[in-house]
Amino acid sequence: MEAIILGDSRINEKKDMKNTKNTIKSDFAFKLDSTCLDENYHPSSQTRLTTNFANLARGNNRQQNLRNALNMINNRFNALAHLDNPKADRYLVELEIITVTMTIDDKNGINNLPLIEVLKTNIFDRKTNQRIEGIAGNNFSSYVRDYDFSILLTEYNKNKPDFCIPENFGDLHGKLYKCFVNSATYKEYFKMSPIICLSLSSNKTYTRTEYQHPVLGFEYLQDQYSITDEYFSKMGLKVRFFMPPNSVAPMAFYHSGDLLADYTDLGLISSISTMETFQKIYRPEIYNSNSAAGKIYQPSLKHEDYSLTRVDYDREERSRLAVEQGKYAEEYFIKPYKNALEQWSANFDL
Repeated sequence: MEAIILGDSRINEKKDMKNTKNTIKSDFAFKLDSTCLDENYHPSSQTRLTTNFANLARGNNRQQNLRNALNMINNRFNALAHLDNPKADRYLVELEIITVTMTIDDKNGINNLPLIEVLKTNIFDRKTNQRIEGIAGNNFSSYVRDYDFSILLTEYNKNKPDFCIPENFGDLHGKLYKCFVNSATYKEYFKMSPIICLSLSSNKTYTRTEYQHPVLGFEYLQDQYSITDEYFSKMGLKVRFFMPPNSVAPMAFYHSGDLLADYTDLGLISSISTMETFQKIYRPEIYNSNSAAGKIYQPSLKHEDYSLTRVDYDREERSRLAVEQGKYAEEYFIKPYKNALEQWSANFDL
């Protein structure tokens, strides 16, 4: 796949999308572009800086940041994939930034909108010189999701005494996601459905069960669903919570199908090592805590007994940019195509 950075075409997209009409002649099509994420990765000035890997790849320490993060991923992978790996150096995780662009064919011609960005893992086995396909979905980032959580949800709750969720919240995003993962484009490039691995909700309680998976570790059960769980359920995704071996807190694994049967051990390890590394960087209070979660666990970002990684990360900037990204989606996608999107959504059935 040709390497194209997401934001490079944004200026032209703005000009094109300002004049579009609310009529779509056909279903959406998707295009995938891939960029290697290594220590030399450098996002363009217009790329999506809210994605965690892009946040790390800027500033004076950008290359060292990336090098440290990648080393953390590889060390964690080899620690988990310890069979026939006595020196803990057999495997190398290779990361691709997958950019998904949605094409809308309307009366005025074809318009493209950057829709989703994720990391895909690949595993290189130094012993056999083989490259093994990993799993897509890591660091899941979506324009429409940012609009829903940063713009729509905030506006809806203004001047309301109690927090509440708008009717049909997440319906459009869920259907767009289903449309993509069931498209011929997705199936051409990926053998397995995505796993989206996220941090735990800090206002929920988790209880450890007796079930222990050899790779995923101990399973935890949640006391009640979170807003994110409900939102992702509209994408056709279920959630299970596991704390991998030698981790200090569980993670949420959103998936379709069978999480325990549909993926290889190495594939699961690639997602764990990638996402646990990013969690340690931007949620150190939970995932780089100096004490492990107990049988009953409630995560907290106010926890003070934790260690910092040797990776610089600007969490406040990311929150601010999420709002800007949501506004971009509102201005150039949600508003111009409101009627057409509602019509498409009402007729979409999968």
